[in-house]
Amino acid sequence: MMRRLILASAFVLGACAPGAPANWARGGAMLDVPRARWVVGSSVVDVHPNGRVTINDSEELTVDRGGRVYDPNNEPVALLEPGGKLVGPGDKLLGNVGILHASQGDEPHAWLSVLPTGEVVRYEGDGSRSSLGVWIGCNQNYLQHQTCTLVSHLLTPRIIARTQNMNGYMPRGLGWGPGYMPGMGFGMPWR
Repeated sequence: MMRRLILASAFVLGACAPGAPANWARGGAMLDVPRARWVVGSSVVDVHPNGRVTINDSEELTVDRGGRVYDPNNEPVALLEPGGKLVGPGDKLLGNVGILHASQGDEPHAWLSVLPTGEVVRYEGDGSRSSLGVWIGCNQNYLQHQTCTLVSHLLTPRIIARTQNMNGYMPRGLGWGPGYMPGMGFGMPWR
């Protein structure tokens, strides 16, 4: 009796967890995974031809040619459908990703672009722009460029969070206090 109760509860709990997107097994948009590098601030994102994506040599994601994105534990993160819709586990809408632009959720406007030159541009709510580094190796064909836009869309929030966390502990400017050369001194952290 106890064994049946344990098995039933495990089945119910497993059924409640969001699963892979509906078309995960079939795959989604066709992508070409290049050897590419995105340099943004102190972070370096590398896309390897086998689909592995690293930030500063730490594995973050894997992207395959079928539009599937999964984490280092092979758990589904997102599926890029052929029309550009990006869905996550449980078919949660994560945005739309085109060749050059990406939007969050069901927003009608892009929040991020990867320009043909490789420059990554983030659009703020008030319409202002900010540069988020540059991609190298994404401009061979449009399938490679869309892969870089997809990776940028998924990793930008992580990179921004890391940058904001590091800014609180890094001195800015020339340093304060006595020093022997510009840039030398005691340096006081700014927030």
